[in-house]
Amino acid sequence: MRAAISAVAGRVIESAVGALRRVRHPRPVHPLGVVFTASIDWLPGRAPSGIGWIDDAPATGQSAVVRYSRSIGVPAPLPDVLGLAIRTSTPGEPADILLASTGRGVPTRFLLVPHTAAGSAWFSTILPYRGSRGPVLIAARTMGPRHLPSGRAELARAVSLEPWTLQLLHATPGGLWHPFATLTLRRTRDMPLDTGLRFDPILRPLQGSTLYPWTRRLREPSYARAQQRSSARADSRGGRRRRP
Repeated sequence: MRAAISAVAGRVIESAVGALRRVRHPRPVHPLGVVFTASIDWLPGRAPSGIGWIDDAPATGQSAVVRYSRSIGVPAPLPDVLGLAIRTSTPGEPADILLASTGRGVPTRFLLVPHTAAGSAWFSTILPYRGSRGPVLIAARTMGPRHLPSGRAELARAVSLEPWTLQLLHATPGGLWHPFATLTLRRTRDMPLDTGLRFDPILRPLQGSTLYPWTRRLREPSYARAQQRSSARADSRGGRRRRP
């Protein structure tokens, strides 16, 4: 039953993304963003998650690229669902993590929540990763500065003056959030506001995790439509890094 529901829901989302892509090309959602360089530093004494990337931290931290965007693209300061896409420099191939503004508790951590300011948003993966200890959600919250605008040009200007620091957390779908790292975003004034970088957690899975079959069926059709790639390619790339 879950397989059938997720497959149908995946096709519905794909159709909606396809309709948006006809009028908004090349990005049907999160059309305009701002890109940051970033560093990730793991916290000592963190709770285990069952995902290698979280639990087996490099001693020197890790570099990353982060893209912030507004989902629908309505102009600030109107509320919109906000997104953070993170590409980590894991050993071997990079990994992508997609976060969207949601609630923090249950069930709101599974619901998209529009915000008027980036600094007040709680970001999460919504759908769980599959780790060795079971399902895992990843989230991020701003530690400072608190008063960050949601408009991309204004946000870029603010972060060029003071780095944007976020705390990364993990949780089971119904459990408490556990901090595990600090994510620091930076910009220089000569950086381009946005780039053509495309993020895809199916093609670039997180080290030490796999996707549940139902989450793949739910996500894959819309990702393939949005980025004009084939599902077979994603299955090949994703399967190469999956672990039992």
